[in-house]
Amino acid sequence: MTTATPKQALRALVEARRGALVPGAFNALSARVIADLGFPAIYVTGAGVTNMHLGLPDQGYMGLAEIAEQTARIRDAVELPLIVDADTGFGNALNVRQAIRTLERAGADCVQLEDQVSPKRCGHFSGKDVIPTAEMVGKIKAAVDARHDRGLSILARTDARAVHGFDAAVERAQAYAEAGADILFVEAAENADEIRALPQRLAAPQLMNMVIGGRTPIFDADALAGLGYAIVLYANAALQGAVAGMQRALTVLRDTHRLDEDAALVVSFAERQRLVGKPQIDALERKYAAD
Repeated sequence: MTTATPKQALRALVEARRGALVPGAFNALSARVIADLGFPAIYVTGAGVTNMHLGLPDQGYMGLAEIAEQTARIRDAVELPLIVDADTGFGNALNVRQAIRTLERAGADCVQLEDQVSPKRCGHFSGKDVIPTAEMVGKIKAAVDARHDRGLSILARTDARAVHGFDAAVERAQAYAEAGADILFVEAAENADEIRALPQRLAAPQLMNMVIGGRTPIFDADALAGLGYAIVLYANAALQGAVAGMQRALTVLRDTHRLDEDAALVVSFAERQRLVGKPQIDALERKYAAD
């Protein structure tokens, strides 16, 4: 029996349009936690990489090298399909071509491109602007042509909702689908009516982004599946949870001057070793040890 590749598995998830829950990972360990909990795919989050590795807001500070490095490390750590956030493609259509080739080599199964003016901002920040539709269409065509493996999916995101309104965002998304995008992502829908309307107005599979504390109202993933969304993204749930956990544990340490193996605050030493694969490393060490 032939096992599906990650790219094939992702395409099957998308084609099913059953609201697959996809959390974001910002490094290899967060990816392992996501895989360990049984999620079907992972989103390599540009915001998360920027926040966690640079300590900066999601405002265009991440470059191709940073996201490619984290993608390669995550690819080595897990076998799940990887959707990789490539921001604006780091330049013009020629830069997009290089970004696709680099991220595909790093292990991406899908690459996301957005139509913001560079330097981009988080999709739920104020002050965004978007490039002309024709320019973004050129970027998508370059991405489609740059793929070595035609199984690599292209995810096209538009941030036009906040700049030009909902109808303009839908028109852009349709143009991106016609240019060859496999999945569409209308960022920062602002009310329930818009969320319900998108699957009716766009034929291509779509991703809906649930940003905790953002502009878009939170919908249950099952409800979004019923509307026909392919993917329900929680790009930074793991990051926000990790920060909250660090704050809780370190507050106790600061205030009490000790921190015991308390499951309410920290995972056990044994659990940490399990997640990073120490039992498997020990087995390999025994396998290759000199007689």
